[in-house]
Amino acid sequence: MHFIYTMLFLAAAIKWGDWRNWRAYYPTILFFIGGDLLKNALLYTHRMWEYQETVIGEHIFFGHLVINLMVMAIVYPSTILIYLGKYPHIWWKQLLWQAFWILLYATIECIDLHFNLLHHYHGWNMWWSLAFDAVMFSMLRLHHKNPLLAWGLSMIWMIVLWNVFDVPMKTLK
Repeated sequence: MHFIYTMLFLAAAIKWGDWRNWRAYYPTILFFIGGDLLKNALLYTHRMWEYQETVIGEHIFFGHLVINLMVMAIVYPSTILIYLGKYPHIWWKQLLWQAFWILLYATIECIDLHFNLLHHYHGWNMWWSLAFDAVMFSMLRLHHKNPLLAWGLSMIWMIVLWNVFDVPMKTLK
């Protein structure tokens, strides 16, 4: 299933991605991947969610790490090439565009939860995922326009989440 999602994102990026301007989006792609790598490193022993794979995919993807790396390598760049490449100029269309991406990511997560391809832990739930996606897509756009502000606000968001979910400091050892 994760492989199917990934291939669908890649096909969408091939069709609708702004490949001519990929260099302009490259820093934001790295920001997106870097944030996920940081989350995985900091929460290695205290994950908020974890990818699973079905019996068929277990022999290919071997669990969370390989699936997450595939998502980082293909889904995230594909998302950015479409999301930023087609970002509207009119403010209400921008809101609709962000809402579309938030709902797309949330729908995929709901499907994954339904088929046991994803599990939430430590109080994380779909409401938190929606909030996270809303902040994430806002930060991705902000990073494209003002990277330093996006890094600063993302660090504040990370600290808020760390405290809300009472992540033990021993996870940093």
